[in-house]
Amino acid sequence: MSEHSTLRFVVIPEFRVNREVRAAFLDAALDDARHSVADEGGCHRFDVVCPEGAEDTVLFYEVYDDRAAFEAHLQTPHLKRFQAAMKTLDVAETVVRFGALRAP
Repeated sequence: MSEHSTLRFVVIPEFRVNREVRAAFLDAALDDARHSVADEGGCHRFDVVCPEGAEDTVLFYEVYDDRAAFEAHLQTPHLKRFQAAMKTLDVAETVVRFGALRAP
């Protein structure tokens, strides 16, 4: 790694999603992802990942400037919409991983 690399804050939440609500969950997740990248200057990436062979699992891969940018994300209207959809669809977040990404 170059000494000029910057450290970014990574969030990787995992969700268990029943097949019956998967399409609605993905719609809500993609809305949150689109608005996070478009509306938040501190959010650089927000991918919605459906792992092969695990149809009941959805992961997010989110990259922020720092923890403060992620904390700001937690207060946004689009995240509130996503959280309401999760509750309505009875989807649970099973684990959240935090990490650091070195970016040039």
